[in-house]
Amino acid sequence: MIGKSVRAGLVAAAVLGGAVAAKAEVVGKVGVDWIGNDIIVEAVADPKVKGITCHVTYFDRSVIDRLKNGKWFEDPSNNSIACRQTGPVEVGDIDLSKDGEEVFREGMSLIWKKLVVNRIYDKANDTLIYLVHTRELTDGSAKMAISTVPLYGQQVNWTKGKP
Repeated sequence: MIGKSVRAGLVAAAVLGGAVAAKAEVVGKVGVDWIGNDIIVEAVADPKVKGITCHVTYFDRSVIDRLKNGKWFEDPSNNSIACRQTGPVEVGDIDLSKDGEEVFREGMSLIWKKLVVNRIYDKANDTLIYLVHTRELTDGSAKMAISTVPLYGQQVNWTKGKP
């Protein structure tokens, strides 16, 4: 009984919170020092643009580093992104506004910090722009990276017609 209620609550929260459909798959993990800190590489397929995959990297702090330096519940805001065409491109119903839309979100702390990937369509240059940044509840971070996927000259299927 409690399990069903918890699951129902999580589903409701995901629907109300606008859950992001993209899921990340860890494809690499590189140790950077003797105390166990790692750089994680994840592959994120754009859920609304088939044939585009982004590789996102971030720093994963070890327990020893957390004990030594504090900030027990969060990782640094250093991220990198590279997005490429990895198959035939099919663009679904994407947000075409200048704000774009969130493609992926993952926690970088217990509750306050999220790693976010946004997609923006640059119509004038027929290019998809992917921006990785960290969203924080209290202090925003100026650390970010972008990657672009030009669609010009590519065979692209727009399911709702090209804008």
